Amino acid sequence: MTTPRTVLVPRERVVRWFENFASRHGDPSYAVRGGRLTATSPDGATAEAELPFAERYEGVPDPQAFTAAITMPRRWGLLLVRKGGFAVALVREGTVAESKVGQRHVQGRTKAGGQSQQRFARRRDNQARQAYEAAAEHAVRILTDVDALVCGGDHVAVEAVLSDPRLRRVADVRVGRWLPVPDPRRTVLEQAVVDGSAVEVTVTDAS
Repeated sequence: MTTPRTVLVPRERVVRWFENFASRHGDPSYAVRGGRLTATSPDGATAEAELPFAERYEGVPDPQAFTAAITMPRRWGLLLVRKGGFAVALVREGTVAESKVGQRHVQGRTKAGGQSQQRFARRRDNQARQAYEAAAEHAVRILTDVDALVCGGDHVAVEAVLSDPRLRRVADVRVGRWLPVPDPRRTVLEQAVVDGSAVEVTVTDAS
């Protein structure tokens, strides 16, 4: 069985992406199912396109109509967290209005045993907690009034940041998309803004 794969396609490339899909697999038939645009090619390959920010598509089964239906929240947020690093951004009308990227030193694992290992583990946990607290402070400042939130990085780290009671409303507008980013840096943040607002296409090749 062919394993589906997911690609993120910026709005301006969606029509071209489906044209390339047709050139590789033959002219597909289009349908709208479960709020997604679905393309089924003659060779059996399929592509399911989902609007960004968990919006449902209920329009005409056509890539151009689908593209025209793409809208962005007026204010949306991005939260990327891994041990030792975080990135927070507010995107207003398609432009990053405010952001913060930070790094905190968190020691790697040790092969030492006994009490030394326990002390090392406690120190490492404390360093990670301090990193999450720093990320939460900036998230509270930057993400207060967002209409949607896209997250990525490490699941445990993101949940630790969003557990801050001041971020309860922000956590409530989190969307399902997850960005598996490396350690957050400025370039990682910039790409995540593009990916967070892109169309998600799930492709299953013919068996």
